[in-house]
Amino acid sequence: MRVDFAFMDAVAQADLVHRKEVQPIELVDAAIERIEKLNPALNAVVTRMYDQARSDIARIEPGAPLAGVPFLLKDVLAAYAGVPLTMGSRLLSGYVPDRDSELVKRLKKAGLIILGKTNTPEFGILPTTEPHLFGPCRNPWNLTRTTGGSSGGSAAAVASGMVPMAHANDGGGSIRIPASCCGLFGLKPTRGRNPLGPDFGDIMSGLLAEHAVTRSVRDSAVLLDLTSGPDIGDPYGASPPMRPFWQEVGADPGKLRICFSTEAGGGVAVHPDCIQAVAEAAGLCADLGHTVTEAAPKVDWNLVTRMFMVLWSAGNAATLNILKPEPHQVEPLTWTLYEMGKRVSAAEYLQAVTALQRISRGFARFFIDCDIWLTPTLAEPPVPLGTFDSTPDDPLKGLRRSGQFAPFTPSCNITGQPAMSVPLFWNRKGLPIGTHFIGRSGDEATLFRLASQLEAARPWADRIPPTSHIPLFQ
Repeated sequence: MRVDFAFMDAVAQADLVHRKEVQPIELVDAAIERIEKLNPALNAVVTRMYDQARSDIARIEPGAPLAGVPFLLKDVLAAYAGVPLTMGSRLLSGYVPDRDSELVKRLKKAGLIILGKTNTPEFGILPTTEPHLFGPCRNPWNLTRTTGGSSGGSAAAVASGMVPMAHANDGGGSIRIPASCCGLFGLKPTRGRNPLGPDFGDIMSGLLAEHAVTRSVRDSAVLLDLTSGPDIGDPYGASPPMRPFWQEVGADPGKLRICFSTEAGGGVAVHPDCIQAVAEAAGLCADLGHTVTEAAPKVDWNLVTRMFMVLWSAGNAATLNILKPEPHQVEPLTWTLYEMGKRVSAAEYLQAVTALQRISRGFARFFIDCDIWLTPTLAEPPVPLGTFDSTPDDPLKGLRRSGQFAPFTPSCNITGQPAMSVPLFWNRKGLPIGTHFIGRSGDEATLFRLASQLEAARPWADRIPPTSHIPLFQ
């Protein structure tokens, strides 16, 4: 009898392999079959690696913790030797790396079988996944809505049951935004927790973090155990955990001091559904015995936005400077950011870094008397595709709209703190709305303990997107 593995998490799938109840090829073939059935509607997977995946099964290390579990890479940064890496841009459509990134090496060593690469906005810039190169990725909860970005292809793939978890990275919310839009668990680790080498020490002075989107909390914890830790020559690393992260799942978090706020910086309006999601999460935390109070750090959000844009534009310019693009080779927004970034002087860049470090110290002081800060993940439910489209006469329109959609997530990229989007709420239209929990720097352990407590109190694993109700076996 064939088994439908679609909505088993990675730990459960690996357990079947370890107990010899299934062979890795069965998991891989089932995932490939599901991708082929669902991808025409979702456009989540843009590069297929099926032959490579099947041959990789023979190279699984004995006893690998996640032996045979199907996995997908986001098509940003994760270099896999011999496989195209496009970053969602026609500028890189012919680029094929000749070596694996350190993160990919660790994913392979864990026993994961990589089936392909997922859709992403060009260079991961926008909080939606609608690149000109590949076309829009569609949300399995509603095909007219965004998956979020920039890890939108990975989120659509996991939410629809193609794979149990997928690679994602986060420079301004790109793990947590699509997790919120697609009803998944998405944790951005502490700065320096996962490696960026061998090609990068850090990116944009530490804005970017690597990890994954998952359906279960334990999958996120187990995967972080298997990938985290400094690489040789890293400029810095996160403080090591007291014990493996998987041991935090199900552990008693104690009585936490949780502060919450639903106000966005810069006067951005927050949708009532997102406010309700926070209110329900705060109530649930109180019911679980935590102390919940309304409070927020005092921050000059206009300064944050200006300084963040200095790093963001300069970082994009640094990437494109290497590639020497012509205007027709990239999208208008990308070209405009490139031009902006080239005008940033070295002095202005370092001044922005200093300003953001000063702001980060203020955030850290807020957490002296607060264990967790709770906010909306996003200011709106998943918006219609096309919302972030720019026009030739206003190429920055989509970027400005991004600030209205995702005002909460970038603060943790600035401070380096860990944060997670937890899928605790669906609105009346059946759209998922994540809730954002921010922890102290280096303290993913508390987040995992709280997340697993919330997962047990208000499970989400049985919520299946309507697009995913496609029979796997016919």
